[in-house]
Amino acid sequence: MSSNAIKLLALAGSTRTDSLNKRLLQAVVDLVPDGDAEVNLIDLRDYPLPLFDGDLEVQEGIPDNAMTLKQLFLDADALLISTPEYNTSLPAVLKNAIDWISRPVPDQSWLAGISGQVVGAMSASPGSTGGMSALAHLRQMFTNLGALVVPGFTACPNAGAAFNDDGSLANEAQRALYAGYMEQVLSLASWRAAGSH
Repeated sequence: MSSNAIKLLALAGSTRTDSLNKRLLQAVVDLVPDGDAEVNLIDLRDYPLPLFDGDLEVQEGIPDNAMTLKQLFLDADALLISTPEYNTSLPAVLKNAIDWISRPVPDQSWLAGISGQVVGAMSASPGSTGGMSALAHLRQMFTNLGALVVPGFTACPNAGAAFNDDGSLANEAQRALYAGYMEQVLSLASWRAAGSH
């Protein structure tokens, strides 16, 4: 792995084992050329969290799993998030994780790990729009929190038929689209990392 490789934290907004968004996430990170990124692909199922509650935060502090996720965000040069669409918006597990991660911590800047962070945003859905409503909410949320969200058409429609048996994207045009998108994500992350030194 190159010492200049971008540290990419990748996660899906679903905990379901055979989630289409987990499949999209894996297929897309597999398109990144060797040496361009050090990918840390995590599963939110491994970081269970209570529903955000201000009283709980006051009484017990930020949960350990939220602090672990926050540190993973801080350590990354870029995030890659793929979200399903639940009732035209984000799944609760993803929104709840971001709500906890965004909480202030002593001796850290406001929204540390999110504000100024490079974010690649995707969605997958068996429907014809590919989860565009949830994707729009994801982009808006991170933009409002000060992240650098990479633009682009990254929804994967009809995702139930989008993958080969080996997990790769079946459509050549989609492979090219996502490969190009990842080039933009890593390029912006590289520029940001260079500017922080």
